[in-house]
Amino acid sequence: MQFQSTRDSALRVSSSEAIVRGLAPKSGLFVPESFPKADLENWKSLPYPALAEQVLKGFLTDYSADFLHSATAATYGEAFGGKAGETVKVSDGVYALELWHGPTCAFKDYALQLMPKLLVEAKKNLGRTETTRILVATSGDTGKAALEGFADVDGTGICVFYPYGGTSEIQRLQMTTQQGKNVLVTAVKGNFDDAQSGVKAIFTDKAYTDELKEMGIRLSSANSINWGRLVPQVAYYFSAYCDMANAGTVKFGDEINIAVPTGNFGNILAAYIAKLCGLPVKRFICASNKNNVLTDFIQSGTYDKNRPFYLTTSPSMDILISSNLERLLYLLSGRNDAEVRGYMAALAKDGKYTVSPGLHRAIAAEFACGFADDAGAAETIRRTFEERRYLADPHTAVAIAVYEAYKRSTGDLTPAVIASTASPFKFSRSVLKALGEDTSGSEFDLIDRLADISGLTIPSRLAGLRDMAERFTGCIEPADMKSFISKGLIK
Repeated sequence: MQFQSTRDSALRVSSSEAIVRGLAPKSGLFVPESFPKADLENWKSLPYPALAEQVLKGFLTDYSADFLHSATAATYGEAFGGKAGETVKVSDGVYALELWHGPTCAFKDYALQLMPKLLVEAKKNLGRTETTRILVATSGDTGKAALEGFADVDGTGICVFYPYGGTSEIQRLQMTTQQGKNVLVTAVKGNFDDAQSGVKAIFTDKAYTDELKEMGIRLSSANSINWGRLVPQVAYYFSAYCDMANAGTVKFGDEINIAVPTGNFGNILAAYIAKLCGLPVKRFICASNKNNVLTDFIQSGTYDKNRPFYLTTSPSMDILISSNLERLLYLLSGRNDAEVRGYMAALAKDGKYTVSPGLHRAIAAEFACGFADDAGAAETIRRTFEERRYLADPHTAVAIAVYEAYKRSTGDLTPAVIASTASPFKFSRSVLKALGEDTSGSEFDLIDRLADISGLTIPSRLAGLRDMAERFTGCIEPADMKSFISKGLIK
């Protein structure tokens, strides 16, 4: 399998090269040149590690079969407590795909527990001996998941940037208490887009990257712009489908709908890639919070980031520049790199672009959309818990709210999967407020209170944060991100 760049279709690299690089030249994103076909009949009874292995084999063709077998077995076993790919019935025909049973209690674990293994093996495949410095901009969950995955991995270092005041307190503590000799963390003044733009600027600073190469250091990314982050997420949509089919909710071959809360468009793009591989999907429901740039785009065909930025109770979705949308534009435009370059140039220059009518129709044919503000998410948390005894975090609640609005407006009763992306305990204050409960006290008081009310067990890794000291307490300007990296390298 070879990979192309969204901004240069003539470029061809192996999966190992795509994962090592992270970002393609000219800020393009790597996309597979074709999509391997799923074997649903033979996958339907596989345990999650074996199913993930089969999905990865189709894309990572320059990795050995032995490596993929051992890597998936090691990743999706004990660390997920036997709950990798867990599906829970929410209502008739509707299942929550609970993606938060990994070590950091967020869906990013599926990729970021595996990606360090993929990166190290890719370097072996390519005969690379340099140190890989991972740069991550995060709106909350990616940062901790990447830190957890890359901590003390030989031949790597990781630097995480998060927006000051733009995460939950638990998300912040997860990052600032991170252990490991090769990790750096700092807050950045501004929002996630400021941090993400700063990281992209560093990647495209040729003088700086050449300087690092002279030092034996190569930059890469653990954001979903890296194919190694995206491809592991494809597997859990197949797993959810098999679970629903095995439970008799759908017949093998029948279609489902998939609703995903999203800001950077990575998780829902993984679902779309699963469809390209043969997963029977009728509609994708793209759920936004109050930062509803994606909803407006899907409805109008115009992407416009020139709008107010809101800090919400679903901070991992507080994003106005959805990087992975570029991959979708490339695929649905017939891999027209010139067209994509034009859109991205307009975005960089004017903060907006309008896709062609044909491309807009192609997007609208696959994706429904909607958004829920904080009040709507809170009401959904309350109602879903009271009526169904299902406790959702604010991101999952956004997806439930948008899915239910879609179902009411269309009458579409197709069985559905809702991506549940984070543990409610990561957002205890918001969840308790939504339930009408007392929100006074420390973050750990709130976690205990939520456990008492819900009857759920606090994830051990979150409970353990109360006894950990913060290591990283700084905050920098976006303009200082490069110097922060350089100082960290000297240390």
